[in-house]
Amino acid sequence: MRIAVCDDEERFQVQIRDLIEKIYSSLDVIVDVYSDGKKLLERYDANPYDVLFLDIEMPAMDGITLAKKLRERSENVFLVFLTGHVEYALEGYEVNALRYLTKPIREDKLREVLKYVMEKNTGKRQLMIKSEGEELRLNVSDILYFEAQNQYVMIYEKKGDHLVRANMADFEEELKGDGFFRIHRGYLISLSKVRKIVKSDVIMENGISLPVSRSNLKPLKEALYSFVEEEAF
Repeated sequence: MRIAVCDDEERFQVQIRDLIEKIYSSLDVIVDVYSDGKKLLERYDANPYDVLFLDIEMPAMDGITLAKKLRERSENVFLVFLTGHVEYALEGYEVNALRYLTKPIREDKLREVLKYVMEKNTGKRQLMIKSEGEELRLNVSDILYFEAQNQYVMIYEKKGDHLVRANMADFEEELKGDGFFRIHRGYLISLSKVRKIVKSDVIMENGISLPVSRSNLKPLKEALYSFVEEEAF
């Protein structure tokens, strides 16, 4: 998941970034910080974000104006305003703001927002693949795991299996922030589909046991605990 924070005060930039990194310490979440809305817009055009935390009161370009420009680019990006003044809330409705967070930011409130965004993004995320001459859309939330098979990758999902000519690293890169973890050079799994870990194996939702490399066992447990904590919040 890609997150941007735009605030002209460095202390709030640092506070939010540190809280996000604490909450998602074991998952692949990218956090970029900006003090200028124009720079954020330039970067957004090249590589969009999933959720944006925008300070309302900024000298060069205020958060409401910035949000309107962002809405012109995307109807789907999640916008969260940072402010100490509730009276700005009505203006936020114009840009379909997800939430207002008051400064200093409370960790529990930030968790609520990030959990909501993660659930929405994972639920609607789709993966385009080409299998047996057909182009298919797979719901990311339905995928159990990926298995490398020489120059191919087998994708196991609830509705069936799909063999595609691809590189495992490409899927690992594409699914950053979606709760997937590389347990072994040959396997990329969905943390949400893990039932339990037994010694050096992970048992998936469908009962399949997959090997975890020795170097990835501890990072897997950390990622899984972090993921479960977020789901239970």
